[in-house]
Amino acid sequence: MKKILTLLFVLLLACGCSSQQPAQDAQEGTSVLRIGMECDYAPFNWTQSSDSDTAVPISSVDFADGYDVVIGSMIAEKLGMEVQVVKTDWDSLIPSLNAGAIDCIIAGMTETPERAEAVSFTTPYYESQMVVIVRKDSDLVNITNIQELSGRNVLGQINTTYDEIIDQIEGVNHMTPLDTYPRMVLSLQAKEADAITAELPVANGVVAANPDLAIVSFAEGNGFVVDTSVSIAVAKENEALLNDIQAALDSISEADRLSIMEAAVNRQPAIEG
Repeated sequence: MKKILTLLFVLLLACGCSSQQPAQDAQEGTSVLRIGMECDYAPFNWTQSSDSDTAVPISSVDFADGYDVVIGSMIAEKLGMEVQVVKTDWDSLIPSLNAGAIDCIIAGMTETPERAEAVSFTTPYYESQMVVIVRKDSDLVNITNIQELSGRNVLGQINTTYDEIIDQIEGVNHMTPLDTYPRMVLSLQAKEADAITAELPVANGVVAANPDLAIVSFAEGNGFVVDTSVSIAVAKENEALLNDIQAALDSISEADRLSIMEAAVNRQPAIEG
């Protein structure tokens, strides 16, 4: 009977029927902070085949690294927990969080009213600038206002602010969004899209890996009206964990956050299709 009860308990945990408390390591008995992210959104997070001082294993052969991984690892350490990165498709992040499959989302996610109805957010852990990426040989390289993209094919990533802001351009041809950023880069290079939206750290990595592309920035008042901050998401019923993560996040200085992002940009792999 004892073995049967133990097996049932394990099965309940596996199917997400347990409470929203962080998972326990079966052998060590230590708490594990399960962090959901795409692992495909450099410099915030990416997948690599080699281990490093900042990487976390996500399979028997792959590792996750990036700004989100380092921030998540720091938070877990401050909470006395082990970190576990759970590679999750973007559209599945919030459903996975609310199903108990992960404990939090650290994935370059911006708080929006719609998302805030489903999950709770910390204060922002990074704030960026919204730009567009174009081909270097394009006549769009020297534009100074987003309205100069009127009539052009502009592409964003599905279910993100990258896609939502495109409608701020009057007369734009708002392309059907794609599911990953590497696919967006390919579309731009194939001349299907004339411009793709991006946060500046992401754009820096794309252009560094693809010298045929260029970044277009806009002065205040001429660019997109958008919140470029990113926050950590936790299930609404897990207020205790939210408070713990917020306290740990508050202990990471702004200078350290900027330094961590600079290091992530410098070591990120090439963002290619």
